[in-house]
Amino acid sequence: MVIHIVEPGDTVYALAVRYGVPMSRILEDNGLTPGETLVVGQALAVRVPSLTHTVRSGDTLWALSRRYGVPLRQLWRNNIALEGGDLLFPGQSLVIRYRGQEGRTPLSVLGYAYPWIGRDRLRTLAPFLTLAAPFTHRVTAEGGLEPLDDAPLLPLIRGGGAAPLLHLANLTDEGFSGGLVHPLLNSEALQAGLLDRIDAELDRKEYRGVDVDFEGVLPEDAAALPRFLRRLRARLAPRGLPLLAAVPPKVSGGQAGALVGGYDYPLLGEAADGLLLMTYEWGYAAGPPMAVAPLDQVRRVAQYAASVIPREKLWLGVPAYGYDWPLPFVAGETRARSLSPAEAVALAREHGAEISFDGTAQSPWFRYRDGEGWQHEVWFEDVRSIAAKLDLVEEFSFTGVGVWEIGRSFPQLWTVLDARREIRDPV
Repeated sequence: MVIHIVEPGDTVYALAVRYGVPMSRILEDNGLTPGETLVVGQALAVRVPSLTHTVRSGDTLWALSRRYGVPLRQLWRNNIALEGGDLLFPGQSLVIRYRGQEGRTPLSVLGYAYPWIGRDRLRTLAPFLTLAAPFTHRVTAEGGLEPLDDAPLLPLIRGGGAAPLLHLANLTDEGFSGGLVHPLLNSEALQAGLLDRIDAELDRKEYRGVDVDFEGVLPEDAAALPRFLRRLRARLAPRGLPLLAAVPPKVSGGQAGALVGGYDYPLLGEAADGLLLMTYEWGYAAGPPMAVAPLDQVRRVAQYAASVIPREKLWLGVPAYGYDWPLPFVAGETRARSLSPAEAVALAREHGAEISFDGTAQSPWFRYRDGEGWQHEVWFEDVRSIAAKLDLVEEFSFTGVGVWEIGRSFPQLWTVLDARREIRDPV
């Protein structure tokens, strides 16, 4: 895969000629529409097919999978325009293999999805996932488990070859609450009730594991959280189901603070089968403009986690979004709006902005002036920033990445994931 940075005068047609690939491949891999003007500084992923097949009458995707010895999920990933379906037509060109797909290092991919995710989007992305976690089953202080209407999502997840996880969160209408789970984490009786309810939900919907996302856990519960996870893992192990847990980013064992004080990395690493490092939100809605996941900060978290937790248990969190801040930034007053990477590029195009790239943060950004004269600063993710994070995952030999969240338009994410790594199937 080549990463091309758009220069003045570049067009998709010219790039297709330059790299010897069909225009349709550049459009699909980058989520572009025909005739769309490229933005100076925009990064594009360019993949070159090594083997293609022209569909003939009677061809089916399953038959082509057997004929060429390429897994069905890989054919879907190679041809995202199929949207995870099997509708073929004579004359259609399918990519069987891309250059560089041999010898890729395996990677597990976990995607989080709100229940209202577009069904076509989920069907398209499921082949790129090892695990998928519909968000979320809320827990209560009394050990209750609120239902989640994710029944329409589960067949799409399984149909794409991914495995669904039961996702638990201490989420209230006001946000995540450590106080909400404080009684639960300190009562074996309340935990027993919750574990029974989890068992019943696993039976009812046939989830393939559990993902615990307790955020803002109180510092006094730093030992109670791993005790709860050990009890839950003991329930899951006989079923052959894994337990994952999300943790905030820490850079040392002695790091204090309301957001991180309740998390003991070594104890949590021992208690769960895997830990997702939530390595994002340095740039956030109420904070000053900056990268959502600056690589220098992400690296510090990865280094500490790898020093106290077996690396095969670690997953790196990857954001699929950015923020648009109005300027000047005023602490306590300014609020950024969240947007997808595709929306960020569209915004730069609309306002004639040139996209820059911060070498330290390894993230793209730009400024523009809106119709009322206000200046804005936008930070987002692109193929370069994701490639840098995947390089970090490989450097530290982490087992996978967790994408928050997959409902936003970010075709380049899936392009670079598939180009750089061999996406694992569920066990």
